[in-house]
Amino acid sequence: MLVDPAGNAIGTAPKATVHGTETPLHLAFSSYVFDDLGRILLTRRASHKTTWPGVWTNSCCGHPLPGESLADAVVRRLSYELGLGVGGVDLLLPRFSYRAVMDSGIVERELCPVYRAVVTTEAVPNPEEVEAVRWMPWKEFTAEVLGDRLAISPWCREQVPHLVELGADPLSWPVADSAELPPAAR
Repeated sequence: MLVDPAGNAIGTAPKATVHGTETPLHLAFSSYVFDDLGRILLTRRASHKTTWPGVWTNSCCGHPLPGESLADAVVRRLSYELGLGVGGVDLLLPRFSYRAVMDSGIVERELCPVYRAVVTTEAVPNPEEVEAVRWMPWKEFTAEVLGDRLAISPWCREQVPHLVELGADPLSWPVADSAELPPAAR
């Protein structure tokens, strides 16, 4: 779903045609999966991905299908990419957006609300999407990212400071109001 800077839907385009050197702003999501100990599930993107292949990142990212809610898209992609069944997800950062440019010139430009999911099962990565997974204590992860000691995707690097502001315990972060989502995501 293509969006304007205010988050209003302005059309759709196939995913394969959107990511290039002139990437239009589009709707996406990022999700952070935690276990009951507050560890984050990190994923390494498959090496054949167009954008940031082989790069470690947050648990799962993706795009909603036309007419699909972001929360439903998160649940769908967690199942597809990581074999995780989740009963629901929590909205954390309703208005996050970013722009990042790869060395190849490919641009990622997304209005990208951020969600949390808590699981009690292990991930089963889909090799089409995920090369590897790793659990890491949240405090250690944030120290590594903020200290610039962990190579991580650009969107995750930008999201971490915002998530840290929510508090030290990711399991007790406040849930954002869905009314704060961009219009195209409501």
